Amino acid sequence: MLLILFFSICFFTLSCNSTYVSKPTGYFKIDFPEKQYTLFNQPNFPYSFEYPTYATIVRDSSFFDSTPENPWWINVEFPQFNGRIYISYKAIGKNTLEKLLNDAFNLTNKQSVKATYINDSLLSTTNGVHGMFFKVSGNVATANQFFLTDSTNHFLRGALYFDAAPNQDSLRPVNDFLVKDMQHLINTFKWK
Repeated sequence: MLLILFFSICFFTLSCNSTYVSKPTGYFKIDFPEKQYTLFNQPNFPYSFEYPTYATIVRDSSFFDSTPENPWWINVEFPQFNGRIYISYKAIGKNTLEKLLNDAFNLTNKQSVKATYINDSLLSTTNGVHGMFFKVSGNVATANQFFLTDSTNHFLRGALYFDAAPNQDSLRPVNDFLVKDMQHLINTFKWK
């Protein structure tokens, strides 16, 4: 019996002589849905646009523990990605265009603490919509933001957020996928 125990210990000790190789860190494979769009054109809303069929539109009912200043604040939610585009609308008049533009730039620049760079690009669509798109690089809360305006009556701001820790590397595939949806939303956007 002692002899069997000795050979068993020797066998297990000698059979494990290969060196251990750790596996590299990896991320889950994400299955992206096919891109198809539907029209958001609700009555009494001052705007319309196309959004992906795998997203839902939810009216934003809270703004920092109070109600939004108007009923046209919505979220385009992507449940399978734990993300959403927060869309806030303000009429120009009560708020000056200069103040709304400053607010949009200030909100984007708040990301500069963690950002490695902020790239902004002017927008102008065939529907007469103008604005700016911000691509923020780094481990930031929102890497993609935009604002749209007609410069006289309407101002809309959008920002893509995820319910996850801001890790640029792990969020990059989903960010890249949803940026195309944001661009489609912008290109189909119309003021009423």
